[in-house]
Amino acid sequence: MTHSFDKSYWDQAWDGERAPMMSSGDANPHLVREISGIEPGTALDAGCGAGAEAIWLAGNGWTVTGADVADTALEYAEGRADAAGVGGRIEWVRADLSVWEPETKYDLVTTHYAHPAMAQSAFYDRIASWVAPGGTLLIVGHLHHRRGDSTSHSSAGESGHGHSHPPAEASATADSITNRLDPAVWTIVTAEESQRTMVGPGGRTITIDDVVVRASRRQ
Repeated sequence: MTHSFDKSYWDQAWDGERAPMMSSGDANPHLVREISGIEPGTALDAGCGAGAEAIWLAGNGWTVTGADVADTALEYAEGRADAAGVGGRIEWVRADLSVWEPETKYDLVTTHYAHPAMAQSAFYDRIASWVAPGGTLLIVGHLHHRRGDSTSHSSAGESGHGHSHPPAEASATADSITNRLDPAVWTIVTAEESQRTMVGPGGRTITIDDVVVRASRRQ
């Protein structure tokens, strides 16, 4: 099945019965692991959803822009940030990430399972161009499983919860991402494909297959 992943798709998702599930939970553990030791600066969370990662970044000293196409997602995010006491450190922007261009570059650009209305690889190219010299790119995505691969490929949803078997056009491999990062411009810090488990709706254990790429832009 193919998906357009346009604003209508995401508005439907965030206004539907899955919204409470997608708007709960903590920051992605890959973000916490990869970014904890970096000096805070400016950050963009591209496809921020309900804001868990943006809120974690703000709570750890970053000045954050959270961008998402879905109004309801941003409403959840703003409310959660205010409740966490970090609303003043985050700017929420409604943006179609397939066409939006930020007015500045950021010390950190990160995305977690986001897939706008464009090819996944082209989306990663776009957000990489928004990283300032000396800055960090962190991509956490759905791991792509090739046809015939018998490995479990149940994966998390857009907020990291409960969306199994993402379509192929919304997934990637570590090589497919790093091969697009010019080694004259980027230093690859992390490139891994990992598996973890979490408890999903109804106490069901979900296996999550992730691709994680962290790269530093040369000065």
